[in-house]
Amino acid sequence: MPTHYRPNVAAILQKPGGEILICQRTDYPDCWQFPQGGIDEGETALQALHRELEEETGLKPSHYQVVSSRESYRYDFPEGSPLKKGFIGQEQTYFLCLFKGRDSDIDLNTHNVEFSDFRWIDPGDFQAECLPEFKREVVLQAISDLLS
Repeated sequence: MPTHYRPNVAAILQKPGGEILICQRTDYPDCWQFPQGGIDEGETALQALHRELEEETGLKPSHYQVVSSRESYRYDFPEGSPLKKGFIGQEQTYFLCLFKGRDSDIDLNTHNVEFSDFRWIDPGDFQAECLPEFKREVVLQAISDLLS
């Protein structure tokens, strides 16, 4: 039986005008979320952030500036979930990053295509209903904590 949480990072990229980046998942077209992913063994959360953003969006650290971070956001995977892979759930570190690039710097056709589209939205327009229910509270709390 799993006894621990998978370490994970998530990025809230924000333009100077306040809009935040959300990306449309390829496997769930109605789901829009922040770039995120697991922290590999021996990797720091910041290293994982840089790797995940480059893998999922093509963005390099020169395209954004880390403004702040908050950790220990946890959610449990539902029973029987194929996501479990030996973990109870995920423990996330969220990073708020100021986007310094151009939209043309975003390349979703990377070696690990997870997203089919992206858009910039007002943080108040984020629709948590498209996320799996077990993730909603954590994502909304992270948005509130980092953007307040």
